[in-house]
Amino acid sequence: MSEGILYIVSAPSGAGKTSLVKALLERDRGLGLAISYTTRAPRPGEQDGVHYHFVGAERFAEMVAEGAFLEHAEVFGNRYGTAEASVREQLAGGRDLVLEIDWQGARQVRSRFPQAVSVFVLPPSARTLEERLRGRGQDSDAVIAGRMARAREEMAHYAEYDYLVVNDRFETALAELASVLAAERLRLARAELRLREVLRGLLADG
Repeated sequence: MSEGILYIVSAPSGAGKTSLVKALLERDRGLGLAISYTTRAPRPGEQDGVHYHFVGAERFAEMVAEGAFLEHAEVFGNRYGTAEASVREQLAGGRDLVLEIDWQGARQVRSRFPQAVSVFVLPPSARTLEERLRGRGQDSDAVIAGRMARAREEMAHYAEYDYLVVNDRFETALAELASVLAAERLRLARAELRLREVLRGLLADG
């Protein structure tokens, strides 16, 4: 059995990353989500163990000290991290996984998993991004300004990624993300392992 592929998807807040990944998981049953740990409070509709593992700051710090995280970062005053043991176990079992993390986390993961495939999702324009952030109706003008500054910082790291997807039309962006997965699964080094028996039969004499 070949090892699963680890995909990293990053984007500034408001670019639609979470919605795209959710739709991708619904479309592609061969793909799993690496569920992160976070110290932030659950948002309406979020479930512990489904969207995130919600933990207190003290427990998170303990996990950092234990070396439990593949990557961890602080974003808007909250901490996020991905448990390494769970990721390695699922990949070893042949499961493809997607990580929703920021550029800091992506950089940490690539140092441990240089074979990981990374995608950065961009909004079509700064104006559209601000409109999407305001459309949530959750934040003040000051918070929106902070998120826009953070978004510019995030987007400055786009060149560290393997693929760029612009989320202007949702269905087009989703199709492009799915194409990345398909292309990576068809790479010779991976396809050769998966198709070992087929190739043996095709190349056998007589």
